[in-house]
Amino acid sequence: MPAIITDSSSKKRKSGKNASAPSSKRRAVAEDKFAETLATVQELENQIAESRKHYNNIATLISMLNVEKSAEKPELAVAVSLCRVFSRLIAGGNLTESSRAAENEKIVAAWLKERCMDYQNALVAIMRQADVSSQACITALTLSMRLLKERIAHIPGSENNAWSTGFFKDIFTAVIEARAGQDLQSEFLTKFVKEFEDVRYYTFTQMADYATTKRSPETLETLITILQTCDVVPGPEYKFENFYAKRDTKNKRMVSVNSHKKQAQEAWLAILRNNLSQSQRKNLLRMMVHNIEPWFSRPELLMDFLTDSYNAGGATSLLALSGLFYLMQEKNLDYPQFFTKLYSLLDAELLHSKHRSRFFRLLNTFLSSTHLPATLVASFIKRLARLALNAPPSAIVVIVPFMYNFFKSHPTTSFMLHRSIRDKDLLAEVEREGMDDPFDPTESDPNLTNAIESSLWEIETLQSHFHPNVAAIARIISEQFTKQAYSLEDFLDHTYQGMVEAELGVEERNLKKIPVVEYQIPKRIFTDRLLEEDGGVDSGAGCFMRGLWEF
Repeated sequence: MPAIITDSSSKKRKSGKNASAPSSKRRAVAEDKFAETLATVQELENQIAESRKHYNNIATLISMLNVEKSAEKPELAVAVSLCRVFSRLIAGGNLTESSRAAENEKIVAAWLKERCMDYQNALVAIMRQADVSSQACITALTLSMRLLKERIAHIPGSENNAWSTGFFKDIFTAVIEARAGQDLQSEFLTKFVKEFEDVRYYTFTQMADYATTKRSPETLETLITILQTCDVVPGPEYKFENFYAKRDTKNKRMVSVNSHKKQAQEAWLAILRNNLSQSQRKNLLRMMVHNIEPWFSRPELLMDFLTDSYNAGGATSLLALSGLFYLMQEKNLDYPQFFTKLYSLLDAELLHSKHRSRFFRLLNTFLSSTHLPATLVASFIKRLARLALNAPPSAIVVIVPFMYNFFKSHPTTSFMLHRSIRDKDLLAEVEREGMDDPFDPTESDPNLTNAIESSLWEIETLQSHFHPNVAAIARIISEQFTKQAYSLEDFLDHTYQGMVEAELGVEERNLKKIPVVEYQIPKRIFTDRLLEEDGGVDSGAGCFMRGLWEF
């Protein structure tokens, strides 16, 4: 028995060794097989071109395309050959049924149409399922667009059907849902959508129809990317000249600016009404003014999306401000509670938000009108002053110049700086017992907060801030207002990193006094018992200190 096992294993090893061939030999075998396939395909194609009796070769080529088994790795040489075959047949009118043709001619034309449909479905399947690492999907896209071009050019009356409800609809859906989506979509955008007016027009049309159905956030991200790439909005004098397929001169929509903008408008609206994630909503709000609104001939259609975003609160509200203000300023949108909502956005989170600079730029625009009530402006000034008590230094250096500009543009609010008590008895009582601030921080209506009756004691507190830059800039409120206004752009981009770098560069200056530093570094902090080498004192301070923080 052992001998039998040994002989068997020996034979297996020998056969395995013989089966394995060098890589160069395997490569030569593969090249020979490819050359043989290419020769067979070329022979079948030549026979089809020679005589109609060889039309059955079309079915043979479609079966050789190897899509029914798996569209991941198709025979691309066969796909290219079939594209040439059908292009010649379409150009020759063989797929067109004439009413005067004989019955057998109609049967042949119907059969060719069916085979052409099989080929189109195969190309769509390749685009959807082709392996990510291969170029099969891009080749299938090129062949599909070539076939579409031939159909529109040589089949009468097929332009609208081919673009709107026919082959192009399948191409667009395949590009969006492709397995190798990023490469295929990039090719589609670069070679077709951005290059040709008609492809871009019908891409907008298909997108508007496609996005009416609820889609996943990943699919919506693809649609947003395509629309965002089409960022050149045609002006009133724009001339449409670059078309991919032959254009019907009776179709005036292809050369109409309003028609193109309308299709893009419908596409954007379908996406805005779809299943957007929070990050996608914020991204759309960022590009609203520059990328989305220029496509809208009726920007008021954005009102629902912007007001919903504005009412959402947080960073979403901040990002919706610019788009909403555009509608109010340019399209006379009525938003009665705009300043009340704007006032509610002033909270502690705002001053720590990465959108802080964007908000202050907009706030400066919103409150720039000299016709605003002094009570309203005073509420914003007081709210900012109160928030500055707990704000980071990079935010405080923005708030103080911001308030300085408000006092210059709204002089009636300067009573908050120079309020004195003339009643001696009341003054004595205030000095003895203190005084309540008449400002109501819980009031949501900025016209009812009594901020105009208050004072900016918060700014005087900031003049003793630990950061020297903050303390210095807070003192401008106590000095004479000789400067016309501060440029906010000089303060908006201050960050912790910038302040740290400024302090680290302090060695370049001549210091009058050397700063004192700790030169004995303890080995432990916040512990119950210090080590003997650190003094060995058990004061219990560690337990108390750890109770102040949550580690």
